[in-house]
Amino acid sequence: MIKVMVIDDSMAVRRGFSKLISKISGVELFAEASNPIDAFEVFKKVGFPDLFILDIVMPKMDGITFLRKISEQKPIPVIICSTLVTEGSDAAIDALRYGAVDIIEKPKVNLENFFLDYQNELSKKIKSAINAHVKVIKDIQEPISNNDKNIDALIPSKIVVAIGSSTGGVQALEKIVLGLKKNHAGIVVTQHMPQGFTASFAKRLNQIAPYAYVKEAQNDDIVKDGQMLIAPGGIHMEVYSIGNVYKVHLKDFPKVHSHKPSVTVLFKSVAKSALSNAYGYLLTGMGSDGAIGLKMMREAGAKTFGESEKSAVVYGMPRVAKEIGAVDVELEISQVAESINEIR
Repeated sequence: MIKVMVIDDSMAVRRGFSKLISKISGVELFAEASNPIDAFEVFKKVGFPDLFILDIVMPKMDGITFLRKISEQKPIPVIICSTLVTEGSDAAIDALRYGAVDIIEKPKVNLENFFLDYQNELSKKIKSAINAHVKVIKDIQEPISNNDKNIDALIPSKIVVAIGSSTGGVQALEKIVLGLKKNHAGIVVTQHMPQGFTASFAKRLNQIAPYAYVKEAQNDDIVKDGQMLIAPGGIHMEVYSIGNVYKVHLKDFPKVHSHKPSVTVLFKSVAKSALSNAYGYLLTGMGSDGAIGLKMMREAGAKTFGESEKSAVVYGMPRVAKEIGAVDVELEISQVAESINEIR
């Protein structure tokens, strides 16, 4: 039986999750607490759960502080459920950076309707989070002050590096940008993330990256050496070419493989536009998004990589890609930046 603990100062929220969890086969509400300090007292009596559902704003200790303490000590999947999970929320990005596997925006009113209307979606999030292979997180990189980058000197890239990621991708992409060297090949990224979060995420990556210039992609942005473009949440991103220049195009159409933006959409466009002048990396994530697109890239002559089970938080997307013959080489996340730096 999978044991879930809810830490939230709202009795209504705890009651709502209790009813919801009781309907999920193989899952039980193991314990609950109104704040993290009281939760530590519960641990002393009954031990740790298999999954936390955690609020951010609570008395005695906030959820982010608790998440940091837990992520440094014991790898337990965490879902953040908070009213602070809004567009552009730094708190939500911080939660993902410190190891939360998913985030849920908790409404300020009509909680009862929330649990009824989103019952299936919440159940899926809980089941997915339980399967996440969370690791102990230490030495989280904070923004650096001397981060001057000569953006005007960046030149159009002759190579397109396409990266796709989902659950666990926030930490994975941080590790990548920290390891990138000057003038690396141009990178385009689709990270499964809600609309409004990607701008803050790109800004945070840019602040910690020693050399790479990271930004949320805009329509017709040029793929440049030394630059990483992040697909905006809520819209698909494709790569196209004009002459010898690669650009990105943002398109609004239905979800693909249950996602928008979709990794497969990005990879398919790279396969069509860049052919053998491309490298594809499919990282951690639940489901199969990106696998078919990565196979198309490989068939078009691109070099393709999948994150290995050893380092992936969720070995789902890269596993499917490997099974269908889309992956040339598997890499641990610590090897990805080095691989990109070697591209010429």
